[in-house]
Amino acid sequence: MPQTSNRRSRIPLPHKAHGRANRKAEGTMPITDVVFDYCGVLLDWRPELTMEGLVPTPVIRRVLDRADPYGFWHYDLMSDLGWSPEQVLADFRRRHPHDDALNEAMRLYFANYRRAFAGMMPGMPALLHELHEHGYRLWGLTNFSTPFVTLAHAEFPAMHLLGGTIVSSQERCAKPDPQIYEIAIERFGLRPEQAMFFDDKFENARAATEIGLHGVQFIDAGQALQAVRDAR
Repeated sequence: MPQTSNRRSRIPLPHKAHGRANRKAEGTMPITDVVFDYCGVLLDWRPELTMEGLVPTPVIRRVLDRADPYGFWHYDLMSDLGWSPEQVLADFRRRHPHDDALNEAMRLYFANYRRAFAGMMPGMPALLHELHEHGYRLWGLTNFSTPFVTLAHAEFPAMHLLGGTIVSSQERCAKPDPQIYEIAIERFGLRPEQAMFFDDKFENARAATEIGLHGVQFIDAGQALQAVRDAR
């Protein structure tokens, strides 16, 4: 899920052969597959929108405070790893037993999760269509939960151009764990040296590179298109 990072890369990270003996040390083959993260790459996901106007702004700030080891972001990861909303809310209340306002804010996130999608990221529907029309196979690889993925595909028609998506909550592992990239490689039939992966977080793009993919930290749709073109 989206997390802030001060490290940005406008070009593909150095390609390394890692893991499989038949992966090339340098990406000299043409790109045939492009894999996308969801939040911060394909989707403009803002959890605060699920709570705005329903609880006071200071409460929203508290529930989203990254300094709280058992705040929203901890449970967002647990959700990405397969916890149900009921499990999340029960454990959140256990950690915050006397803070009804905070518990209500967390409840609203799941009750109103449609509101978390502000739309697709600028230029991304057009990018998906352009890549699809030029014959690239398109895929998703996301730290997310299945209901959110289902909703995104229902809300935004361009998402149907993806041939499939690996969802962390189903696999019980999340980026940057190498295992989830290996799952994508196997399930989508990828040749890593011919596949490019975009993620807004540097560490996730780097992990993709270390497993043999062309990992690129996402900046915007224009940069992504240029990265694919440069790799041809």
